[in-house]
Amino acid sequence: METSTVVGLIMGLISIFVGMVIKGAPLSALNNPAAFLIIICGTFSCLFTGFPMENMKNFPVLLKKTLNRPKLQSRTDLVNMFIELSQIARREGILALEGKVQEIEDPFFKTGLGMVIDGMDPEFVSDVLDAELSVMAARHAEGRLMFKQAGTYAPTLGVLGAVVGLIAALGNMNDIDKLGHAIAAAFVATILGIYTGYVLWLPFENKLKLFSEMEISQKRMIIEGILSLQAGDSPTAIEAKLMVFIPQTERAAIKKEG
Repeated sequence: METSTVVGLIMGLISIFVGMVIKGAPLSALNNPAAFLIIICGTFSCLFTGFPMENMKNFPVLLKKTLNRPKLQSRTDLVNMFIELSQIARREGILALEGKVQEIEDPFFKTGLGMVIDGMDPEFVSDVLDAELSVMAARHAEGRLMFKQAGTYAPTLGVLGAVVGLIAALGNMNDIDKLGHAIAAAFVATILGIYTGYVLWLPFENKLKLFSEMEISQKRMIIEGILSLQAGDSPTAIEAKLMVFIPQTERAAIKKEG
């Protein structure tokens, strides 16, 4: 589980509740079904209007992904694996790697290595892997867009909810006490709109973006390693190329292990 997402959600709830208490605002004011209806249902109505049903069916899946870091092979393991593969290829030839393909779990890695073993043209291998990476990046961006749009819609709907509440409040000005409570309730929609937009939807979009960049970076590392294997580069040369994808702080640890 991605702990930072859980921590952020809990801190967000604490901040709004404790902040209201410190300001002297009653927590019971948040018990406003009309505000929740306008903000939550309104936001999703905008999403359903703006996105195809196929995208909306993926919304729960994407929401779940914000709570789970993508399961990616560590960059250290990738470096060591490519060094091992290059050693085998230099001793026994590229065809000797066929037995190693079944040990690889990543479909992207397995596909690329399989094309190299099959003797496909290096430019063709590069084009295919780059195309697959581009399609994946576009798919990720399309999924994130729903959260980005939700983060745009919700605060605006909060203003709409406040206006609706004010219209209802000003429609009955005979009782000043009730008028005050009605105006306060009207702004609950604004709170919900801003909260869901800037504490939920937009941060979710940012988390998915970071996860996508992590996966893309790993895939680019795999492409570089596969093309280096195909070119017959030495283990030392492959290690030097792949180290580019690893932060300086981690490089020292890899060299010590080696």
